[in-house]
Amino acid sequence: MDYARRHLVTALAVLGAAALPPRMAQAGAPARAATGDAPRPGGREAFVARSADGTTLAGEAAGDPGAPEVLFIHGLRQSRLSWDRQFADPALGAFRLVRFDLRGHGDSDKPDAPASYADPDLWADDVAAVIAAARLRRPVLVGWSLGGYVAGAYLRKHGPAGIAGINLVDAVTRLSPDLLTPLAGSFTVTATSPDLATRVAATADFLAACFHRPPSDRDFQRMLVVNGMTARAANEGFVRTPVPDLEPVFAAYAGPVLLTHGAHDRLVRQAMAERIQALGPGRRLSVFGESGHSPFYEEPERFGRELAAFVAAAAKA
Repeated sequence: MDYARRHLVTALAVLGAAALPPRMAQAGAPARAATGDAPRPGGREAFVARSADGTTLAGEAAGDPGAPEVLFIHGLRQSRLSWDRQFADPALGAFRLVRFDLRGHGDSDKPDAPASYADPDLWADDVAAVIAAARLRRPVLVGWSLGGYVAGAYLRKHGPAGIAGINLVDAVTRLSPDLLTPLAGSFTVTATSPDLATRVAATADFLAACFHRPPSDRDFQRMLVVNGMTARAANEGFVRTPVPDLEPVFAAYAGPVLLTHGAHDRLVRQAMAERIQALGPGRRLSVFGESGHSPFYEEPERFGRELAAFVAAAAKA
């Protein structure tokens, strides 16, 4: 973990500036479609979605609105920036790409109460709000880590209608000690410690554990800033409250499912993905031999090729 702590001071130095409340996520901001906003560099369009409980969610979209759609859902303590390499990938240039910050993360609203993160229906409603605000017709959901749980929560409440397919990336679909590593279990304790120094160290260590091949110094520092912006209540609400076993939800889902998993994942065991694969016919498990918990970052070219093929096939199904 020396790698993580080597960058901690640098990241904390810029955290204050990065954590300033953004205009686009102010409470009371109206939900509006991405097509109504000024385009960002690279043709990206910002939008704000309002969830059922009033939480506003910051997102952005890129690509032809008429093309097959991909909705990316990031993991715990991360942000929509996790998908930078996918938004820059030519292999995915033919699709409408949408990403957003989960509640408590990035530029989205950060409710103070852990209860705002403990109810799976709230996460489900967030996805529904983003789909509506971005005017998505039939997206493929790509859920990484916690994002896989969020995708399952959406299916559980809103059903599979209008979803073209699911790509689960090192996803958490069942909170079971035999499917998570002891290291992941230890972070559920340290990341919610009342001691600030303990939480700071746990943040750096957790991020380092997401990779088999360490990111560049610059990328790791940026990621640390994003991790530090996450609401403390988000950790407490998710890890301390019982959540449903989503395996029955994915068993009932009849659409196409691609499972992507890093062979060196130090947080989620490959058995988690294997169980989902076994729940339905035709499901593919793709193991990335040079990746840890973040194959979309560690092996982005292969990830892009496989996702592009999956989305194209799902759009025709």
